[in-house]
Amino acid sequence: MQEIKKEIERVLLVGLDKNLRDFDIDASMEELEDLASASGAKVITSLVQNKEKEDPATYIGKGKAEEIYIYCEELSIDTVIFNDELTGSQLRNLEKIINRNIVDRTNLILDIFAQRAVTNEGKLQVKLAQLKYRLPRLSGKGIYMSRTGGGIGTRKPGKQQLESDRRHILREINDIEDRLKVVKKNRDISRKKRNKTNIPIVSLVGYTNAGKSTLMNTLSKRVDRENFKEVFVKDMLFATLGTSLRRSKFLNDREFILIDTVGFVSKLPTKLVEAFMSTLEEINYADVIVQVVDVSNENVELQIDTTNKILEELKIGDKPMVYAFNKIDMLDEGESLNRFKNYSPYEFISAKNSLNIDKLLDLVYENLNESNHSVKLFFSFKDQDKLSYLTSKYKDKEISYNEEGSIVNLIIDDKDYERFKDYIYE
Repeated sequence: MQEIKKEIERVLLVGLDKNLRDFDIDASMEELEDLASASGAKVITSLVQNKEKEDPATYIGKGKAEEIYIYCEELSIDTVIFNDELTGSQLRNLEKIINRNIVDRTNLILDIFAQRAVTNEGKLQVKLAQLKYRLPRLSGKGIYMSRTGGGIGTRKPGKQQLESDRRHILREINDIEDRLKVVKKNRDISRKKRNKTNIPIVSLVGYTNAGKSTLMNTLSKRVDRENFKEVFVKDMLFATLGTSLRRSKFLNDREFILIDTVGFVSKLPTKLVEAFMSTLEEINYADVIVQVVDVSNENVELQIDTTNKILEELKIGDKPMVYAFNKIDMLDEGESLNRFKNYSPYEFISAKNSLNIDKLLDLVYENLNESNHSVKLFFSFKDQDKLSYLTSKYKDKEISYNEEGSIVNLIIDDKDYERFKDYIYE
C-alpha cells in the first residue's frame, strides 16, 4: 500500500551549542523554529547538544543520534532539522541511524525560497542555489533525499531528480548562469538609464520580516496615492524575494528611487547569496542605505549584527546608512529605547501607522551621499529646456525674468552643479 504523506510535516529541531561568546544558541533555535514554521511544518519539539565541536560523521555524535531516533518513534516525527549545514556523509549517516528525512538549515532556507520565488529571475536564482547545494551531496543521498514525495527539502530544482548525473547538473548550472547573465545585463542597462536622471537612490535592507515592504508602500504613496503599485506584504519570513523599485519624494518634493531587496537571516547560505548577488548588488548603487529594524523582536541586536555582517561581505562599507527602528507601535507603553541609541543616525518609526515617516525622510535627505549648492543661474530664452529640467527636478526655487531670459534661485546637487556652473549668474 502506498504511504500517504501527512498534510502537515511534524519536525524535530536539533542544535549544537559550542559555547561560543558571539553566538546565542537560544536565539538561533528560535529562528530555526520560525523558519520551519515558514516552510509549512509543525515543530513538535527541539533539543540542543552541548559539544565543543561537531562530530565529523554525525554532527552531534552517534549516541545522541540514536537518542533522537527514539524521540522520533515516540513523537511520530517525519523530519529532523539541524541548525547548521551538514556534509553529504553526515546526512547519509544520520539518515541511517534516525531513519527519517534529515534537513539542514541551508536546505530549509532553500526550500522556503523555492516556495516564495515568483519572478522568473527569482526562480532561476533559487534553482541555481539548490543545484550547487545538491551537487557535492549526490554521492551522499539517502532514501529520503532521493524520494519523490513531498516534504521539507524535497522540492526539486526542476524536473530533474537527484539521481541526475553530475555532468547533467553541471550543464544545467552553466545554462542558468548564462540566463542570469542576460538578466543582469538588462538590469545594468536599466540602472544606467536611472543614473542619467541624477535621481537619488535609497536602498532598504534588513532582516526578513522587519517591515521593509510595508515601509516601501508607505513611502511610495507619497508620489501617487491613488495609482501606486503596492509591494506584497505579509507577516512571514521571506514574504518577498525579488527586487522592487518605486518612486517616492522627500518633504521638499525632490523625487528619489526606492529599492527593496531580499531580507537577510543569520547563517544565510553562501550559495544563496552568490545566486542573488546580481540582485543584491543594487545596494552598491544606492546613495543612502536604510536599515529597517524590528524593535519588537527580542533578538533585535543579533539581527542588526547579522545584517551588518552581510553588508560587509557584500563589500558595502562606505555608504551612508540610516537606521529605521520600525514597529514601535508594538512595544509596551513606556518601554525604553535607549539601547538603540548606540546606532546612529537613527529614527524610531511605525511604517504601518506612518509614524515619524517625515522625520525619517528628513534624516535620509541629510545623509545623501552628495553635496548641495545654493546657486543663482541665468538661462537665455534659447536655453529654456535647461530651466525646465531643473524646475521639474527641484521643487523649491524662485524664478524671475528680464528682457534676455530667466534667473532662477535654487539648491542643486553636485552633478548638476558641475553641469550648470557656466550658467551661474553673478
